[in-house]
Amino acid sequence: MAKNDKNEKNDKRSPSYGQLEAGAERARPILHQNAREIQPYGKISRLPIALDEKVCATSAENLNQILADTITLRDLYKKHHWQVAGHTFYQLHLLFDKHHDEQDELVDTIAERIQSLGGISLAMAHDIAETTIIPRPPRGREEVPVQISRLLEAHEIVLKEARTMAHQAADDGDDGTNDVLVSDVIRTNELQVWFLAEHLVDVPVVRADKANASAAD
Repeated sequence: MAKNDKNEKNDKRSPSYGQLEAGAERARPILHQNAREIQPYGKISRLPIALDEKVCATSAENLNQILADTITLRDLYKKHHWQVAGHTFYQLHLLFDKHHDEQDELVDTIAERIQSLGGISLAMAHDIAETTIIPRPPRGREEVPVQISRLLEAHEIVLKEARTMAHQAADDGDDGTNDVLVSDVIRTNELQVWFLAEHLVDVPVVRADKANASAAD
């Protein structure tokens, strides 16, 4: 036996083939696992947050509707961010992306509120498509005024349902949900509506309209 082979055999730090196999087996990921859901959608896992389970269930259901519509609005912004055209391309390209990111923050805030109520938040695209009440836009590119109008209509849908749901949450004593709807959803959407709506005001770009000014006098 060669000297090197003998030394390696006597070296206790040198792992045997069996040890290598055992180590690899322990580190191997356990794939293709299946089991029952630990919490079905629509069911509440009671948490010690001092709210009645029925209140939590109602708020979670309402927030999931807001969540589906907010995800849809967020994605509508990204669609128009990619497809905007014309002399205001650069400004609107940036604005649409800014609003997209703000809506994305809302998505996380709403989903986390649902989970903190003991509910299950919607997440997958097909579930969102089945739930949202925002009309589906065409796949192709539209003119800028149509893009902005479509976004404003989506905002109004979200704001209408958010106000109704905020009142309900307040009546039920669910202050956390009311705060999310008022402080986050409503205020963010109202501000974005203002930024968008100003782009549809028919104001001359380089010369004031003297005829309209005289009529106003």
